[in-house]
Amino acid sequence: MYIRKDDIVVVITGDDKGPEPRKVLRVLTEKNKIIVEGVNRVWKHMKPSQKNQQGGRLSKEMPISVSNVMLYSPTARRGVRVGFRYTESGQKERYCKVSGASLGTVGPVKPAYATSKKPVAASKKP
Repeated sequence: MYIRKDDIVVVITGDDKGPEPRKVLRVLTEKNKIIVEGVNRVWKHMKPSQKNQQGGRLSKEMPISVSNVMLYSPTARRGVRVGFRYTESGQKERYCKVSGASLGTVGPVKPAYATSKKPVAASKKP
């Protein structure tokens, strides 16, 4: 999944859609859903109990599908599509498809994907 916890996203569909960026609170990878700050709020009615003697209503965020958001790019200042590429050192990174700017690294360095700086030996012709 290309969206991670603490990323900034823009909601593109649903009741809470709008251009303002919001923070991802939790990622549910097995369900392909995320919980975004202030999005898809519902009221949970609490019965009086020993802990909560008065009871009442509690407002909380519910999960939304990851397809309903786009990752926010600070350089483009809007939601953008995301691509993956490897840097020269073999580090995988997310990048903005619009501006090409990096959106952060992902995972450990993989030396197999590092571009070598050694000069290629020229073949000798007889």
